[in-house]
Amino acid sequence: MTIVNEETEKTEISAAAERFGLRPKRAGGRDERLAATGRLTQTLRRPEAGAAAGLIATMIIFALLPGAANLYSLQGAMTVLTLSAELGIVATAAALLIIAGEFDLSVGSMIGFAGVVIGLTVRYLGLPLWGGIGCAFAVAILVGYLNGLIVVKTRLPSFIVTLASLFILRGLSVGLTRAVTGRTQIPYILDDVPDPATASLFNGHILTGFFQWMGSHGWIATRSDGAPFVTGIPMSIVWWLVLTVIAGYVLTQTKFGNWIFATGGDSTIARNVGVPVDRVKIGLFIYTACAATLLATIQVMEAGSADTTRGLLKEFEAIIAAVIGGVLLTGGYGTVYGVLFGALIFGLVQMGIFYTGIDTDWFKVFLGVVILLAVLVNNWIRVKALTRGGRK
Repeated sequence: MTIVNEETEKTEISAAAERFGLRPKRAGGRDERLAATGRLTQTLRRPEAGAAAGLIATMIIFALLPGAANLYSLQGAMTVLTLSAELGIVATAAALLIIAGEFDLSVGSMIGFAGVVIGLTVRYLGLPLWGGIGCAFAVAILVGYLNGLIVVKTRLPSFIVTLASLFILRGLSVGLTRAVTGRTQIPYILDDVPDPATASLFNGHILTGFFQWMGSHGWIATRSDGAPFVTGIPMSIVWWLVLTVIAGYVLTQTKFGNWIFATGGDSTIARNVGVPVDRVKIGLFIYTACAATLLATIQVMEAGSADTTRGLLKEFEAIIAAVIGGVLLTGGYGTVYGVLFGALIFGLVQMGIFYTGIDTDWFKVFLGVVILLAVLVNNWIRVKALTRGGRK
C-alpha cells in the first residue's frame, strides 16, 4: 500500500487547480466548488425546466384570451392531449436519436407509407387486421435498419441519408397506391374486419365506465341522451404516456441509456471505451421508424382509411418538440420528459389558436419563433454545462 504524504498531496492539488484555472482553496475558507446548490437551482438546471416553464407561460397566455373556457374544459383538454400524443409518440423516439447525435427526416413519410402498407395488405391481400399491422411494423424495422446501416457504414450525415428515405418512402406511397387503387387513398379498411379487438387496441378508450359514472352524476358535460361528451381516455394518449415512461427509464436507468448519451457526446471516445456505437444508432433508427408506424396505425384505426399525404412535415414537428423539450441538436444531452412538455406546448397552441379565434396563419410563425428561442436557450444551457455551472 502506498502512503501519500499529506504535503505532497496538497501540492499536487494546488498544481492541478492552477493548471485548470481554478482558484486554490483559501486557508480556513470554504471551497466554492463544494458549496451547496439550492433545490430551485438544481431544478432550473434540468433539461426539461425550460419546456415546463414554457408550458406554464403558454397556459397563462391563453387563459387570458377569449375562448379559454372551451380550451380548458374537459373536452378541450382531451383534444389537446390527443394532438400532443400524436406528436409525442414520434417526438420521443426522435429525441433519443438526436441525443445519440443523429436525425431521422423520414419519419413523416414513414407514417404515410405504413398506413398504405396496412391498407393494401388488409383490403387487397386479404390479411387480417393484425396481419396488416404486423407487415407495417416489419417494413418499419427494415427501413430503420437500412437507414441506420447506411449511416454507420458510410459515415454520411444522417440528415442526407434520411432525406433520401423521405422522398423514397413518399414516392412509394403514392406510386403503389395509385397503381393498385387508381387514387391516393385507401378507404374502408375497417369494413368487415373480423378482429375488432385489434382496432380497439389503437383506437379504443380506457376508463369508459368511470367517465360514464361521472356523467351520470353531473360532474362532466353530457349529451341529450346522457352519454358524456368525453367517453374515456383515447388509446393514443395511453400509448404516448407508456412509451414516454419506458423511454425515460431506459435513458436514465439503464446501460443502454448511458450508451445513448455517450454516443451523442463523442462517438470516438465511446467506441474506445467499448460502447457499441453502431448498434445503438441502428437500434434507434429502427425505433423511430416503429414509432412512426405506431402513429400510422392509430390514424388508420381512427379514420378507417389510409392516405399517402399523412405525416407530412411531421418529422420537423418532432424535432421542434424535442428541441423545445431541452434536447441539444448537437447530441449528448436531453430528456424525454422535456419532450412531453414540448408536445403539450405544440398541442396547446394549435388548439388554443382555434378556440380563441386567432388567425391560424400565425401558427407557423409561432413555431418558427419558438424553435429559434428554444435553440438559443439550449445553447446557453450547453455553454453553462461545459463551463462547470457558469465558472469559466
